[in-house]
Amino acid sequence: MSKLGQIGAKLHRGEVSYDFIGHRKFWFSLSAILVIISLGGLFARGLALGIEFRGGVEYEAKVKVTSSTVQDFGDAVKATNAKGLGDPVVTTINNEKVRVQTKPLEQADIGRVREAIAKEAGVPADQVTSQQIGASWGKQIADKAIWALVVFLVLVFAVIWLYFREAKASTAAIIALVHDVTITVGVYALIGFDVTPATVIGVLTILGYSLYDTVVVFDKVRENTRGITGSNRFTYSDATNLAVNQTVVRSINTTVTALLPVGAILVVGTVVLGTGPLKDLSLALFVGIAVGAYSSIFIAPSLLAVFKEREPAMQALSKRVAAKKAQVAKAATAPAEPATAGAPADAAARSAVQDTPRKADRATGSAPAASTRPMKAAAAGRPQPTRKPRSKRGK
Repeated sequence: MSKLGQIGAKLHRGEVSYDFIGHRKFWFSLSAILVIISLGGLFARGLALGIEFRGGVEYEAKVKVTSSTVQDFGDAVKATNAKGLGDPVVTTINNEKVRVQTKPLEQADIGRVREAIAKEAGVPADQVTSQQIGASWGKQIADKAIWALVVFLVLVFAVIWLYFREAKASTAAIIALVHDVTITVGVYALIGFDVTPATVIGVLTILGYSLYDTVVVFDKVRENTRGITGSNRFTYSDATNLAVNQTVVRSINTTVTALLPVGAILVVGTVVLGTGPLKDLSLALFVGIAVGAYSSIFIAPSLLAVFKEREPAMQALSKRVAAKKAQVAKAATAPAEPATAGAPADAAARSAVQDTPRKADRATGSAPAASTRPMKAAAAGRPQPTRKPRSKRGK
C-alpha cells in the first residue's frame, strides 16, 4: 500500500485526523477574503465580454504570424477611421491565422476594414472572412444562462432536501456553490479572459462537479450521525469532522485526476492555439474544479455543522458529551489524588502508634510491658497423642 493509501486508511479508522470543523473560522475567513477579492475585480474591472455578448464584426485571414502581427493589423484597422470602431481586438490562431474583432459597424465600414486587413495580410479581399454578430443574440444567451442557473439552483436545493431530509444540508450546499461560482467569475475578471458561450458552459459544468463532491461528504456525515442524539459519545461537529477525514483522500484523488487533463487543455488552448473555445472552457473548469474541491472539504461541512449545532437537541447532546468528558477526566485522576495526599498521613499515624510504646520504654529504661491479651496455646486445637497405661501395654 502506498504512503497516501496508508494515510487514507488511518484517516478512515480515525487513528489520525485534522480538525476541519474546529478550524472553521480560519477557512471561513480565507473564503471571505477570496470572495471580496473576486467581487472587487468584478466591479472594478468588469468582465471582458466576448463578441458573442457585446455584438460586433469578426474578421479572419490566413497570414504568417510574426512577433509584430498583432500590432501591425491593429494599426491597419485603426487607420480606416471607421465610425464607432473603438479599439479592435487582434488575436492569432495557431500561428497561421489572424482574427480581428471590432464593434458593430455600418456596411460601408465593414468593407473598408476587410480591404485593410487583406492588404496587410497580402491576400485578396474575398479571402478575408467576416461575420456580423448582433448584440441581441448575445443578450439572449446571457438571459438563458441566468435562467438556467436559477432553475438549476432551485432543483438542486429540492433534490438535496429530499435526499437528506434536511433543509440545512441544502442551504450549506447552495452557499458553497455560490461561493465557487463567485470566485470563478472573479478570476475571469482579474485575468481578463473573454467571456464566451464556452465560458458559460464551463461554469454550468463546475456546478455539477462541486455538488457531486459535496453530496459525497454529506452522505458520510449522515452515516456517522445516524442516531447520534441517543448517545453521548460524540457531538455533531465531531461526527462531521470524522466524515470529512474519511473522505478527504478520495476528494484529493478525484480532484487531481480531473485537474490534470483540464490543465493540459488549458495550456494547449492558451499557449498553442492562443484563443478559442478551448481556452475559455478549460479556464472555467480548472478554477471551478479546484475551488469546488476546496469548498466541499472546508466550507460546506463546516456550514452544516454550524447550522445543526444550533438545534436544541444538538445543544443538549453537546452538554452531555462535555459532561461525560469531564466525568471521565475526573475518574482518571481520582485514584491518584487520595493516594498521594493521604499516604503520608496514614504512614505517620501508623508510625506513631508503633513507636509510642518504644519511645516510652526508652525513656524509663524498662522493658516493654507484657500484653494483657490472652494468648492461646501453640498446640490449641491440635489433636494430642494418647498413651496406654503401662499395665495394658503389650496386650
